[in-house]
Amino acid sequence: MANVVVIKFKGSCKPYYFSAGELALKRGQGVIVETSRGMEYGVVVDPAKETENIVQPLKPVVRIATEKDLETVKRNEDRRGDAMKICKEKIRARGLGMKLIDCEFAFDGSKVIFYFSAEGRVDFRELVKDLASVFHIRIELRQVGSRDETRILGGIAPCGRECCCAGCMPEFQKVGIKMAKNQGLSLNPGKISGLCGRLMCCLSYENEYYAAAYKKMPKLGSTVGTPEGQGAVVSVNMLKMIVRVKIEKDGSLFYRDFPLSDLTMKKGKTEKDEEDEEKDEEKIGEE
Repeated sequence: MANVVVIKFKGSCKPYYFSAGELALKRGQGVIVETSRGMEYGVVVDPAKETENIVQPLKPVVRIATEKDLETVKRNEDRRGDAMKICKEKIRARGLGMKLIDCEFAFDGSKVIFYFSAEGRVDFRELVKDLASVFHIRIELRQVGSRDETRILGGIAPCGRECCCAGCMPEFQKVGIKMAKNQGLSLNPGKISGLCGRLMCCLSYENEYYAAAYKKMPKLGSTVGTPEGQGAVVSVNMLKMIVRVKIEKDGSLFYRDFPLSDLTMKKGKTEKDEEDEEKDEEKIGEE
């Protein structure tokens, strides 16, 4: 069994697994590890423990971060502000249509990575030369999409909490308009879109339950049989599996809530249901 430790890096929610070897590590402790990008500083989020469910081989933790390592991390972070300012000036001077989002220096100071967004492809070859003449180290520019931009910058989502992508989501999930429909949400893009302008990631969290419940529930406006006679469905509660029905009886109109098990309904989709679903898919096709 391997002695595994879980580590996260700055600006990332994704956990990475490394071999702790003989090191006794604690949660919150800084460590130096070797990755595909070279030596990096990370923080332990789950102390070393023995496990069998990890694909081998794992890269080892090089060492526990020393005071000198922490000074290097702080020095790199302090350089970030000036680097951003210089890069923005060079972008303006070149008249490039790109929005600078963030930058980071490699732990060993061998390179600096600039992240930017743009509507299309950008020829930044001359910009790289300009930046290399200033920093005298390797320069990397990486274009990111709107979802990655929000993950890097962070922010407060419509729910009032930190954006999931920035605070707790290791990887982006595939999100589709059908998820919103399954949950009975408004199909207004402004109400189901996040700060990135794409469908909210949280739509996928309970989609499995709502997708199963949606198939069992009658469609809004459909006719169902109830213990008090036939009526039209006006709303459904997929958490409590309750259906509100409008019933006309003896010249009077009233509304009643019934458990799904008390209703009888037609099975299968009508042609109109299928046409409506196709229209909804075409209406909002972000993902």
